[in-house]
Amino acid sequence: MTNTSSKILSSFKYGYLIVFFALLSGIFYPIITDTSFEPVISGILVLFLGLAGGVLLYKATTTETKREIFFGSGFVLIGISLYFIFQLTGRV
Repeated sequence: MTNTSSKILSSFKYGYLIVFFALLSGIFYPIITDTSFEPVISGILVLFLGLAGGVLLYKATTTETKREIFFGSGFVLIGISLYFIFQLTGRV
């Protein structure tokens, strides 16, 4: 594969994730109710934070070096994401 096609596929992959997370965080609710998009944007960012934690946990299982660092930082990012989810829903 050439470098250009690799970049195109990579950008498609990230665009797909952004669209999926936008739909998951309720992009149509502010359009229907004519309210602010701020909760949707913060929801997308929280989902990306959790995704980054999941990626770090995956890297911890596939690498031999720095395994403890990946495990620790992955669980910390997932914990922060969970805290933000509880904060956004008003349970904290």
